[in-house]
Amino acid sequence: MKKLGVEYKIVEENTYGIVKEKIPEGKTTCSLCSRLRRGILYRTATELGATKIALGHHRDDILQTLFLNMFYGGKMKGMPPKLMSDDGKHIVIRPLAYCREKDIQRFADAKAFPIIPCNLCGSQPNLQRQVIADMLRDWDKRYPGRIETMFSAMQNVVPSHLCDTNLFDFKGITHGSEVVNGGDLAFDREEIPTTTGGAGSQKKMKISWMSYG
Repeated sequence: MKKLGVEYKIVEENTYGIVKEKIPEGKTTCSLCSRLRRGILYRTATELGATKIALGHHRDDILQTLFLNMFYGGKMKGMPPKLMSDDGKHIVIRPLAYCREKDIQRFADAKAFPIIPCNLCGSQPNLQRQVIADMLRDWDKRYPGRIETMFSAMQNVVPSHLCDTNLFDFKGITHGSEVVNGGDLAFDREEIPTTTGGAGSQKKMKISWMSYG
């Protein structure tokens, strides 16, 4: 930061001690830890008169959060690249939202950036986020391009083909209603890959449509 001539302030807080005191042994620390850090960020931003808060979440973090919310929260919710903070005072931005974790790692290695370890984040066994991260890494290895396609899907949402009545008025559909482009198709591609055997062994399956009535 000094080399770039950027003014900075390092804030030191004993969040580790608070988390260890409040959370029983064996319980997940992530929720309390994240709330404490968010509170410190908001408070410090207010003290400095800052209007934007930049967080370091990347594409892989966003996909992990999407699956966490789907699997355990019953929501299709990830993390946006930009939003208003809960207190309405700051704009939160995620400049690395469209960057892959492995690209960031390569850049950090090339620049010899120091890695600051944390004894809480990711250190607990069987964390669901870590399980999902491993799942995504396995998919990325076995099915190249799948992660990119999933992230692209987060930018191409079609509310008329989901089931959220708050986003689309299904009850309001009557004869004469506006036709949704491609509305009859559940899957947009005529051919989809199907795995038949080991990793990397794929063939394409033709989709046939049958009309009734």
